[in-house]
Amino acid sequence: MILANQWEDYEILECGDGMKKERWGDVVLVRPDPQVIWPRAGRDWGDYDAYYQRSAKGGGTWDYRRPLPESWIIRYKDRRFKIRPTNFKHTGLFPEQAVNWDWFGKKIAEQKKPVKVLNLFGYTGGATVAAAAAGAEVCHVDAAKGMVAWCRENAALSNLNEAPIRYIVDDCAKFVDRETRRGSKYHGIIMDPPSYGRGSKGEVWQFERDLYGLLKKCSKIFDPSGLFFLVNAYTTGVSPTVVGNLLRESMSRFPGKVSSGEVGLPIANTLNTLPCGLYARWEA
Repeated sequence: MILANQWEDYEILECGDGMKKERWGDVVLVRPDPQVIWPRAGRDWGDYDAYYQRSAKGGGTWDYRRPLPESWIIRYKDRRFKIRPTNFKHTGLFPEQAVNWDWFGKKIAEQKKPVKVLNLFGYTGGATVAAAAAGAEVCHVDAAKGMVAWCRENAALSNLNEAPIRYIVDDCAKFVDRETRRGSKYHGIIMDPPSYGRGSKGEVWQFERDLYGLLKKCSKIFDPSGLFFLVNAYTTGVSPTVVGNLLRESMSRFPGKVSSGEVGLPIANTLNTLPCGLYARWEA
């Protein structure tokens, strides 16, 4: 497991009984996490600002103990991100990914040549901001218009308004097909594919069925002098080794090495860590 343990504005304060208590800047939230199957010592979560109540029909609502702003800002090193609790329990950022931001950010910053990075299923742009801050030209692709707009906000918050970032609302596989026809090449590719999703025109994505095909498509637009290929996933029941194997097979014509494992976050005042999905990395 690789740990995102360099945060100052975020921490997991406590976990148990299917829930986690987190500090996002000055705001404390309690929300569900399916990995937290161990018990808590007590029933009272102590001081918090909002608690996410699941609905039996799906989704849920936030129970606020005090009025909160619609959104607020947290920092990671020299970057800033907008946090906003949503009806689906998410906040617009996956803080465990900071360990990956640092990894590929270092690779980008060490280069003396221009670096082009493609971020697929880019969500609100944590990885896009990290890559652009390190000096890359970035293409950010997501099928959800609202997520792409949120990425643009995060870039502006991090003083990257003028950075060479392309914001694309599109189905990721179809975009890669067009980039192949154009002869585009990228030195770094990042993807965070969902377990299941729909593209901008109703295209259906299924992780187990479609991942390898997309990886093969991406290998066609990977530059021979490329630096890295990162796959993140949160699909339950899929082994990091399997995703690493798929990445290795799809990148077989490029000399490099593949590693895979879990990403996680430390839990304050304990020796425990919270697993938060998996990663597979190809690097030159």
